[in-house]
Amino acid sequence: MTIILLPPSETKRDGGEPARDDLAPRFPTLVDPRRTVRRALDELVAGSDDEVIARALKVGHRAAAAELARDRALDEAPMMPAIDRYTGVLYDALDAGSLGAAERQVLGTSVLVQSALFGLLSALEHIPAYRLSADSRLPGVSLKRVWAHACTEALARTGETLVDLRSASYAALGPLPNASPVQEVATVSVVARDADGTTRALNHFNKRGKGLFVRDLVSAGHLPATLDDLCARAAGLGWELRRAGKDSLELVVPQDR
Repeated sequence: MTIILLPPSETKRDGGEPARDDLAPRFPTLVDPRRTVRRALDELVAGSDDEVIARALKVGHRAAAAELARDRALDEAPMMPAIDRYTGVLYDALDAGSLGAAERQVLGTSVLVQSALFGLLSALEHIPAYRLSADSRLPGVSLKRVWAHACTEALARTGETLVDLRSASYAALGPLPNASPVQEVATVSVVARDADGTTRALNHFNKRGKGLFVRDLVSAGHLPATLDDLCARAAGLGWELRRAGKDSLELVVPQDR
């Protein structure tokens, strides 16, 4: 099986259901790092004034009050699956809420989200709305130092093919393990093809391309086990996913997307 790694989104949907105690995380080895980060976040929001907190969390003035209220109420916050919680260009294009039960099951097994607060999240793991970014600064805690080794080890233990669609700042919180004879890994760059056939890197619009691509993949069933088979699956769905190096792939977003 192939696992797709996605970045989170700074914007999140409100609401959800009451928290439950029987929802075990997919990666038990990340429980302690989660506690470390959560304690540091609690210390920040409890012991500093709002202006200091907003700067540490990289929150703009307009959004500060609402975002700080979220972080101060995490213990009582309602929960929903991560894939539904995140909004923004990528997640709006993926539109997980409109997928059927079988497609969402594929999401749950084949998609992970890299969170600054939770580390690696299964797409269907329930989380509250929160504010913490890869570049946030917590008292006494380096997010990269807490997460990088723990997440890389967790990814290696899956033994699955890993395809990385994360942004650079979130990939740094859980670098891909080294490829091995039993585990393929690849980082994906997203490009567009111009009318003359040349390709160019996509910036903001690469998020939409990623969301549409993942939606098409999971809608087609369980993901193949190898990079070559994934490229073949993508071609059958009208996408061009091709080898760009030993551990890299290039996703060409069609003009009609």
